[in-house]
Amino acid sequence: MTKTIWIVGGGVESIHGIKLAKRLGLNVVVSDGNPNAPGLKFADKSVIVSTYNIEETVSAAYEYNQNVSSIDGVICIATDVPLTVASVAEKLGLPGITTEIAKKCSDKFLMKETLLAGGIPISWFSLVKSVSELRSIISEQGLPLVIKPVDSRGARGVIRITPSLDLEWAFEYVKSFSPTSRVMVEEFLEGQQYSTESIIMDKKSITPGFAERNYEFLEELSPYIIENGGQQPAKIDKKELDSIVNLAEKSSGVLGISNAISKGDIVLTKDGPKIIEIAPRLSGGYFSSDQIPLATGIDITKIAICLSLGEKINKDKLHFSQQKAVAIRYFFPKPGKIISINNYDIFKNKSWVHKLNLFFGIGDILEKVTDHTKRCGFVITTGNTREEAIECAKTVVENVQILTRQ
Repeated sequence: MTKTIWIVGGGVESIHGIKLAKRLGLNVVVSDGNPNAPGLKFADKSVIVSTYNIEETVSAAYEYNQNVSSIDGVICIATDVPLTVASVAEKLGLPGITTEIAKKCSDKFLMKETLLAGGIPISWFSLVKSVSELRSIISEQGLPLVIKPVDSRGARGVIRITPSLDLEWAFEYVKSFSPTSRVMVEEFLEGQQYSTESIIMDKKSITPGFAERNYEFLEELSPYIIENGGQQPAKIDKKELDSIVNLAEKSSGVLGISNAISKGDIVLTKDGPKIIEIAPRLSGGYFSSDQIPLATGIDITKIAICLSLGEKINKDKLHFSQQKAVAIRYFFPKPGKIISINNYDIFKNKSWVHKLNLFFGIGDILEKVTDHTKRCGFVITTGNTREEAIECAKTVVENVQILTRQ
C-alpha cells in the first residue's frame, strides 16, 4: 500500500524534497498558505494553509487523515516550522520529535536555557524588556553584542550592536519581528562560524554536513548580520572539526532530538566551539538539498524522509561516497528597480556551475538586504579544491551584472 507523507511548506527550496518523495513512490500532500507556492504543483494534493498556523495545519492534516487517506509521516524541508511538524505528528501519532522538544528549539531563549543547563558551551545571553535595560546590559557586558527576536526566522530582526547604533530604533525594530514581542541579547561570538547537519539516531549519529560560513560583508551590511554563502570542505584540522561535530551531536541530545535531522550554527572561538543555535530540521540555503550531497554523496533529504516515516536507517551505509569541493555565494546588487541582467546565460551551463538562480527579474524592485529573505540570488559551484570552488563562485558573482536604478 502506498504511503502518504505530508510536507509542510511548498517554497522553492522544498521542491527538491517533494520531487524526491514522489520518486520514492510516496503519495505527497503539501500544505502552504500561498496558493501560488511553487512546490504545490508537484504534489499529489495541495492544501492551502499557512505553515505558521499550527492549529489550522493540524486540523487540515487530521481531516485528511480521517476522511481521505492515512498519513504515514510529516516533515518540513528547508522551511523553519518544526513546531508545526511536531504538532501534526503528535496529533496523528506519527514518528517525530515531541512538541515539547520543538518548542525548546523554536524559542531561542528557551533553547539556550536548556543547552546551558545541559553543560553546553554557548554565548552569554539574556532577555531584554526595554531600551533602558539594554543600555544597562551594554554597560555591564561591553560590545559587540547581538540583539534578536526570540522567535523569528531567516535572520529577520537580527542586529549587531555597535557603538554608533541607535538603540531605540534597534530595540523596536527587533521587537517587531517577534510574534510574542520578546527580544533577547547575546554575546557576539568572535571566530569562524560553521554550519553542521547531523543525522541523530538512537545509538549512533553522523554529521555529513560541515561547512564554513562566509560573512565577508559583515561591516558593509551592518548592523544586519547577513551570510554570504559558505564552502566545503572546511579549512580546519581534524581535532577542531571533531570537537565541533561532537558538540553539535551532544547539543542535539541535550535538547532531546532523536531519530531526526539536526542543523547547527557553531562558532569556533578562542575558548573552543560554542553553539549559537540548533534546529531539528533540514537546512535551507540549498545546504541539505544540494551542497551536502554534492560534497559527500549522502542524500540527507532522503534520510530525513525515511526517518519521518519511522523507517530505520542502516548506519553502516552512511559513508561518504565522494569528497568534492563545493561553494555557494549570493548576489548583492544595489537596491532599486532591476533594469538589466547581463552575462547570466554565459555561466548557466558551465560544468562547474551546479546551480545558478536569481529570485528577481527585470522590472522587479530590490529592497535593501536586511535579512536572508532579501538576497537576490545565488550560485553553487564545484571544484577540485576548496579554493577552486570559491574562485569559481566569485567569478560568477563578479561577472553577472544585475543593474538597478533608484
